[in-house]
This record gives sequence, structure tokens and C-alpha cells, in this order.
Amino acid sequence: MTAAAASSSEPSSKRSWLHPGRVAAGVVALLIAFLALSEWAGWPFLAGPIQSALSHALDRRVRLFEDVGGKREPSAKLEPAAADILRAHGMTIHLLGGIAIQAARIEIAAPDWNKGAPTLMASNAHIRLRYVDLWRAYRGEQVVVRRIAADRLELALERDVEGRATWQFGKNKSPQPDRRPMPKIEELVVRAGQLDLKDAQLESLVNAKFSLLETADASGSQTKAAAESVGHTAATPAGLQIDATGRYRALPIKLQANSSGAQGWAGDGTMPIKIEGSVGQARLRFDGRLRGGPSLASLNGAFFLSGHSLAAVGDVLGVTLPTTPAFTVRGFLDKRDEVWSTKISDARIGSSRLNAALRYDASARRPLLEGRVGGSRLLLQDLGPAIGTTQPVDVAHTGKPASTAAPGRILPAREFDLPSLRAMDANILLSFDELDLGTGRLEPLAPMRAHLVLQDAVLTLKDIDARAASGSLAGMLSLDGRKPVALWRSDLRWQDVRIEQWLNIKRADGAPPFITGRLDGRSKLDGQGKSTAQILASLNGTMRARVRDGSISHLVVEGAGLDIAQALGVWIKGDDALPMSCALTELRVDKGVMRPQVMVVDTRDSIIWVDGAISLVDESLDLRAVTSPKDFSPLTLRTPLLVKGTMASPAVSLSSKPLAGKVIAAGLLSLLNPLAALIPLIDPGKTAEPAPGCDALVARAEQQKAAGKS
Repeated sequence: MTAAAASSSEPSSKRSWLHPGRVAAGVVALLIAFLALSEWAGWPFLAGPIQSALSHALDRRVRLFEDVGGKREPSAKLEPAAADILRAHGMTIHLLGGIAIQAARIEIAAPDWNKGAPTLMASNAHIRLRYVDLWRAYRGEQVVVRRIAADRLELALERDVEGRATWQFGKNKSPQPDRRPMPKIEELVVRAGQLDLKDAQLESLVNAKFSLLETADASGSQTKAAAESVGHTAATPAGLQIDATGRYRALPIKLQANSSGAQGWAGDGTMPIKIEGSVGQARLRFDGRLRGGPSLASLNGAFFLSGHSLAAVGDVLGVTLPTTPAFTVRGFLDKRDEVWSTKISDARIGSSRLNAALRYDASARRPLLEGRVGGSRLLLQDLGPAIGTTQPVDVAHTGKPASTAAPGRILPAREFDLPSLRAMDANILLSFDELDLGTGRLEPLAPMRAHLVLQDAVLTLKDIDARAASGSLAGMLSLDGRKPVALWRSDLRWQDVRIEQWLNIKRADGAPPFITGRLDGRSKLDGQGKSTAQILASLNGTMRARVRDGSISHLVVEGAGLDIAQALGVWIKGDDALPMSCALTELRVDKGVMRPQVMVVDTRDSIIWVDGAISLVDESLDLRAVTSPKDFSPLTLRTPLLVKGTMASPAVSLSSKPLAGKVIAAGLLSLLNPLAALIPLIDPGKTAEPAPGCDALVARAEQQKAAGKS
């Protein structure tokens, strides 16, 4: 080849190497090599920018590395090359498929408004995040972390009274309080952890030590030191271990939880879990399965609850439950997201035996409790404080029932918990084989059905359908708690109730019942107040009761008329039953004062009239019973009976004026002849008067009242 030819070929060779395709390929190759080398080396020069990017996305100061100066020993589980990088720089970063960070220390600071400890501090930690989750967090959505693994993890979580929480990351662009949930951690592995939770809204302060391992911990000295610093040993078992103490909703809490495995802590997997502990006076045991890890997506299993009052459980859950005696409850619990369901197979509350199927939805505008409650027996006294009556045994740890009435009174003065009516709604069907009214004097209602509805702070017991002594009771009751003072309304009807059967009063020697017959009636009342006593003191309305086909004790009638001779005769020969042609009571209630419009008992022997007043304001009594005889009696005082005093201490006496007149007349006549002293005590009666019937007696009572007013 000639020199000219060689010289002409050299530029051509150079031009081939400078071909754009080859240059681009070379650049790509160099870029790939750079990326591969950087990924292998852990992107040490990106530590600062990634730290800044995370700080911006989370709106927190994030520290992913520190100058360890070769003093910190890396975890034995790291790859050798990564361990070298970690020893030199304190961290490694990988970006393929997401962000993976291994660091001797990871720290996420508290928000600016909180001056407490960092929200998260992790030692020898590994954290993985997806790019899409970072983008969502930047836009203000829930933070999702794919994996967190650490030798030691410390969490300081706090929420203030305004609803701001240290677990809410990113910028809140809404003027409303930030309500985003806690971050969702899909996989968490911790050899030794410490959680400090402070919640001003729930009045809670909880300190928990925990571990969550996929296999039994057998790591080296550093893990042992980290574990011992938070109270665990290096022999921490596999699975979840939690030991928590503190206060929850202002109640002391002590809780232990453990699981035999940790696989279910990630994603949608499930894992067995056992919980045992106490919150306040409530004791809990739970044995079931958990899905969703920290997000608690679902939870189901068998549980056992016990305590001194169901209200203690309500305080923990934020659910309105009544104050009761000591209880034990066994059942099955199922939680899915914010919906809790339970089937209670056996609930023993005081002397009551109940079962239930309930569903509580916390995601609704106002939490909703719905389902059914039933059982073989419900003792009204077991729910007494819930309706403002007596305090049940054991609640106050005294072993004795304690009245909630004021001193010297019997009407309950315990104030209703009206704010609890506004905390949730309820829709519950009630069905009891027997409702015991809490007194041996009255037969139970058996069965008893009703529909309980709590909506917008209005509690209604409607569709009441009960059977009592071959008769029935129906109607509704309501308590409106929307205002500071509750509004009470009732409309009850009873029909065909056998009085002798319902009144459980046994008489000796085979004597007939004091009163028999079929009782019909209705009451429509309304009032207002903060307690049962206040509502009764403000009552307005009417009450009516009538006995059909009834009879009354002859001895009672003669005693009411103070007919000494005939009462003595009845007592000697034995009591018998007098048929009643009329037994009627009509009461008008005005501002807590009950006044009989008509209260009369008519028999062939006498007519008994009652008038006066019963005050529910001060619990005073002012009643007068007047007997009009129909037959002759040789020895009778025939003076009105007076019932005065208070409900707690009634006093029965004789009207002094008529009695004094008869005594004076008898004394004067005795001066003439001792036998003449009996003349004022003789009553010829009105034997010719026929039984007038109830309508006529009502008309007579109205005429007498009109005449008295005129």
C-alpha cells in the first residue's frame, strides 16, 4: 500500500470510531457502569439529596446517616460489601424497584409544633419505600412503608387536643384539622422496640416494649445491647411480643400480647395472636387471629371480659354502656376496618343472664351500634343506675346497694349521663323471656319485647310489648338529650292485668287476696330534668286506672271506715271478699303534683272516696280517705283517714275535728246514762242506696268539686 493510500485511510478509521451510534453506545455503557457501580456502592453521594427529598416529602427533618467514624459496628446480617460501605459512611442506598435504605441510624424528627423526642429512631435499620407511595405522601395521602427492619426501634407518638399528631406526615393544605391515619407499615421486623404514645384527645399515655421477629433472635452482642436497653433479652422469641402499661382514656392499663409467628404482620397475611390484660376495672382475654399488622385491618377470635361494671368497657371503647353490677361476658369478636361485630353467647350481669349479637360501625357520621340483645332473665336493678335508680351491689366495692336519692328521699337524684347520648346512635331489638322489676311484691314481665333507638341524642324505647299476670303492657318511653336538660315523654297502656296475680302478696290461713280483678289503664306524661327526681318533679299529664270484675277485702273496707264492730266481726268469723261495682282512679299531674280527679271504691258495704295531693316535687303526702257506709253499725268512728308526711316516712292518722265531735258528744251523753255514750258511735248507714256505677260516681265527684270551687 502506498503512503498516499495509508494517509487517506487514517481519517476514515478515526471517523468510524467517532460515529454517533458508537458514541451513544459508549455513553450508555458508561452510564450503565456508573449506575451499576453506584447501586453496588450504595449511592454514597446521594445520601444528602435523598435525605433532603424525604424531609421535603414528609415535611420533617429526616436523618439517614451520621459520621460514625468507624466506631459503630454494623449488623451481622448485612452483606460484606454493604457492611464496608456502612462502616465508612453510616448508610447505603439502593434505588432499583424503589428506595431501600440501610443505615446505622434513621431518625425522623417531630413536627415543628411538637418539641418532644423524634417521632422515629431506628438503629441498624433497613427501610423500603415505593416511589408511588412517596408521591402520595407528598400529596397529603396516607404514608405507606413497604418494610421496616431494625435492631432497635423507638417511636414517640403524640396527638394534641387540636387533633394534630406526630404520625401525620406531609403538608396539610386543608384549613381543617389533619385527620389522616397513622402510616401503614406493610412489614415490620424489630428485635427490640419502645413505643411511647401520648394522646390528649383520649387522655392516654401508654408505654410499650415490643419485638416482632420472623425467627428466634440469636444475634450478636450489639443486638443484645439494643434489646437490653429496652427491656428484652437476646433470647426474644419469634413472633410478636408486647408489654404495655400506662393510662388509656384516663384509666390504668396493663396489657400483654404475643403471637407465635410474624408472617401475618405483612400485607394481607394473618397471624395468631393472644392478648391478656386490664384497662381500668375491665379484664380481657382474647385468642384469635390478626390481619394487617399495625393497620389492624381485621381481628377475629374468642374473648372473655369481666369487671365491676359494663360502663368500664364502654369507657375503654368510647361506647355508651350502662352502669351495672359485676359481670362476665364470653363471645366471639370480629373487626374489619372500622366495623366491630360481636356474638355474645353468655353474659352474666349481676343476676341477669343475657346474650347478644351487635355491630358497631365507627366509620359512620356518628358511630352506630345495632343488633339485638336478649336472654332468659333481665333484672331491672342490674341496669338501675343507667335509668337513674339505685346503685347496684359491688359497683362501689361496698357489698351493699346504695341509693342515689337525696337524704330523706326515695326518688333517684343521680343525674343522667346526657353527653353519652350524643356520642353515638343505636338501633337494638330487645327480647327477654323474663324482666324482673326488682321487687318481690310484683311478678316479672314475661316475656318482654321492645325496640331501642338512639338517634341524634334522642333515646326511645318503643314498640313495648310485655305480658304480665295474664294481661299486657304496651307503649313507648323517650328521653331527649339534645339540650342540657333532658326531655321525658311516656305513653303506656295496660290491659287485663290480674291484680291478685301481679301483686305477689300472700295471706295466711287461706284468706282471700286484699284485692282482685282485671286492671286496665293508661298514662300519658311528660317532664324535663337531669335526673329521675327532677323529671318527676316537673311531670304533666294524666293517669287512669280501672279494675273490672274485682273484689276487695271486707276487713280492709271496714278498717278504712273505722267500723269497729263490723271489723271485729269480720276478724272473728274470717275475712271475705266484697265485690266492687266500681274501682276507678283518675289522676291529673301538674308540675309534679298528682291530684285525684276521681279515686273511688264502691262495694255493697261502703263507698270509699280519696282526695288530696301527692307532690313529686318535695315527696310530700296529703291524702284523705272518706268512707260512706251503706249498712247499719252499732260501733263506728266514721271519721276520715289522713295520710301525711313524706314518701320516705308516711304518717297515717284520724281527722281530729269529726272524731273530737263524736268523743265530746259521747262524753256528755254518758253523764245521763253510760249506755247513751254509744249513741254518737251508731251509724244507721244508707241501706236503700243502690250501687250507682262508675259513671254516676264520676259525675258525683265532678259536681262536688264544682260545688267546692263555687
